[in-house]
Amino acid sequence: MVRLRQYKSSDAVKIAEWVKDKDAFLKWGGELFGEFPISAETIDEKYRLNNGDCKEPDNFYPWIAFDENGVFGHFIMRYLHGDNKILRFGWVVVDDSIRGKGYGTQMLQVGLKYAFEILGVDVVTIGVFENNELAHKCYKKVGFIDKEIVSKQPWNVIEMEIKKEDWATSCFHVIEI
Repeated sequence: MVRLRQYKSSDAVKIAEWVKDKDAFLKWGGELFGEFPISAETIDEKYRLNNGDCKEPDNFYPWIAFDENGVFGHFIMRYLHGDNKILRFGWVVVDDSIRGKGYGTQMLQVGLKYAFEILGVDVVTIGVFENNELAHKCYKKVGFIDKEIVSKQPWNVIEMEIKKEDWATSCFHVIEI
């Protein structure tokens, strides 16, 4: 069973290992961390000391996904524009040795359940680069829908969202945590 726990400094080593090439680094959003290759120290400093670059205090929540076999994924949550009813997921990464086996989908399903049922948000958003088809398919699989394409460099971003009422009436939320 997939579960989530809060990020710990020691998790930065695993996250850095999962972002192993420049393409994965850029698709993950690594340019916000500086230059490739990324180090565990850089990740941990951004998370612990810089609040994930969030200006608002208490607005950055990094998560680690794990199951009976250990840690396998990571993503963050943050509120948008000081609104505690709109949550953004980001910096999603899964151990590439198990990619394509449904772990990312399960991780995000548990994240959505937490967002809607525990945090009480109305909408969860996420962005994905147009050239990241695997992530885009994963996000659609858990119920996110495309809202707009934003021109950015190095690639355009597909902005996606899922509303609580759509999630609640879908089969996507029928999971145990």
